[in-house]
Amino acid sequence: MYENVIFFWSGTGNCLDMAKNIAKAMGGADLISLRKKPEVTDVRSAKRVGFVFPCHGGGAPIDFLENVKLLQVSPESYVFGISQSASYPGIGLNDLNRIVPLDYWKAVTHQCTCIWLFPHQMMVPMVTPKMAQKRSEKLSKKIAADVLAGKKTEKTEPSRFFLNAAENKAWSSVLKIKAKGFKVSDKCIGCGQCAKICPRGNIEIRGGKAHIGTNCINCLGCLQYCPTEAISLGKVTDKREHYYNKNVSVQELTSSKLEIR
Repeated sequence: MYENVIFFWSGTGNCLDMAKNIAKAMGGADLISLRKKPEVTDVRSAKRVGFVFPCHGGGAPIDFLENVKLLQVSPESYVFGISQSASYPGIGLNDLNRIVPLDYWKAVTHQCTCIWLFPHQMMVPMVTPKMAQKRSEKLSKKIAADVLAGKKTEKTEPSRFFLNAAENKAWSSVLKIKAKGFKVSDKCIGCGQCAKICPRGNIEIRGGKAHIGTNCINCLGCLQYCPTEAISLGKVTDKREHYYNKNVSVQELTSSKLEIR
């Protein structure tokens, strides 16, 4: 195990891209996926342990938090958490801090990937994808420098804490409703990429076509990475431009562990 370990949860690549860039700027790290049950759970030998994850419905993805509970982290380790969203950070960092006490936390913004809610250009501040990526890479270097210096940050509740908490509590019900809205068009070529991406194994290829179930966490990787744009979640997703981070391949996104040196 490397002295730097970063756990990540990423649906369409932005968080994994940031985790990779932080790891590079730190001189290397083991990146371990929390999209599913982690391959490595005991990281007590690590000097620094990080978490990079998105905001989902006002908080962190529920699978991410459940998998964090499986981890063994030394109280002597320096622990940091990075939450990424299109605008407001939500309560994800607060929830993570209750499971694994954080020395450093930071909320950052990037392109929106919740295509049924907003177009991907919807983010704060409003910038182009190219500008957002450049900003993310710059922030990654700043975060890495802070971590290497052992900087500690004040942990505060977001200004909309109670509103975000209520939103997050209702999110699981929203997901059950949204999951029923997935459609697969005749453009599907049965390549199986969506099934490979799905962290919950919710997609099967039958008769040369993808079939999507209702056990969905709404990471939207299936929709955004589909090479023929055959997957939709309501008519609005057919009109909006699809987006995923071009620096993250399907192989990387679905890997249980990556070594960044």
